[in-house]
Order: sequence, then C-alpha cells, then structure tokens
Amino acid sequence: MALRKTVLVVAGFNLTYFIIEFYFGRIFNSLSLISDSVDFLEDASINILIALAIGWSLKKRQVTSYFLAAVLLVPGIAFIWNAIHQILSPEVPQGAGMSYVGLGALAVNVTCAILISRHKNEEGGLVKAAYYSARNDAVANVLIIGAGIITLFYASMIPDLVIGIIIFIMNADAAKEVLESARQEA
Repeated sequence: MALRKTVLVVAGFNLTYFIIEFYFGRIFNSLSLISDSVDFLEDASINILIALAIGWSLKKRQVTSYFLAAVLLVPGIAFIWNAIHQILSPEVPQGAGMSYVGLGALAVNVTCAILISRHKNEEGGLVKAAYYSARNDAVANVLIIGAGIITLFYASMIPDLVIGIIIFIMNADAAKEVLESARQEA
C-alpha cells in the first residue's frame, strides 16, 4: 500500500510540473524545457501505470515493464519533432527563464527520486522504470540550468539543442535498463 501511495504522489508532482514546464517552455522558446515537460507527462503516466499494476502477476508486470521501456523513449521523439521545428525557425531561448524553470524541475525530480528510491526493488522493472526516469530527469535538469546560463552569455540555440540530445540518450539508456530488469525477473 505504501508503494501505491508513493507512486500516486509522484504522479501528481509530475503532472503538475508538466503543465508548468510546458507553459514556460513555450514562453521562453526552449526546446529542452518543452522536451523535458513531455518527460514529466511520461513520468506521470508511468507512475499511474505502476499504481494500477501493483499486485499483478509476474507475467503481467513483465509485459508492462516492456511497455514502460518503450514509453521512456517518448521524450526523445518529442525532442526530434521540436528540434526540427527549432532548426527550421531558429529562436534563441531565454536563458534566465530556462534556468529558473529547470531549477524548479530539479527540485521536483529530486523529491520524486528520493520518494521512489525507497521502493525501487519492489514490483521489479515497474518501479525501477520510475526510479531511473526520476534520476535521469534530475540530471537533465542540471544540464538545462547550465544551458540556460550559457545562453545568457552566448545567445545561441545550440546549448538547448545539445541538452535535448543528451536527454534523448539518457532516456534510451534507461529504457535498456528497464528491459534488462524485466528479463531478470523472468
């Protein structure tokens, strides 16, 4: 029961910050903030699925883990879509705004990672998916803050684009780890 309550609280945090970060990502013209906002929506979905899957059979949890590994790649697809748009009509993001929103996202993700870390070995790959996602997101937020600071001094969309690529790579690695965890459960 504690796990279900934890993942629902984490889902609520993620859904709330998805709205905040998407809104400000559009205002500040930040590709990395928009991509990260989609990641918050993905995290909320993962945690809601985990809450539903608690107590399922090993086979159903394993299939759900495979599905969640694929879901971890959704922010990468959003990044590619937004990157194409940004390259076709380039706009320099507002660095200070990126950094402030990234700082808020970092606080949310660190809180979520701490909450989930207490349960990361329960329910196999499902909870590991949520833990890896929150952990990777905290690292991504530090990078977003750095890109915002760089953009303050060097007006370019390049730092924002580079961070988006790094976020994609981290999500691909997390998906691989969730798949490995699901295979080990079998």
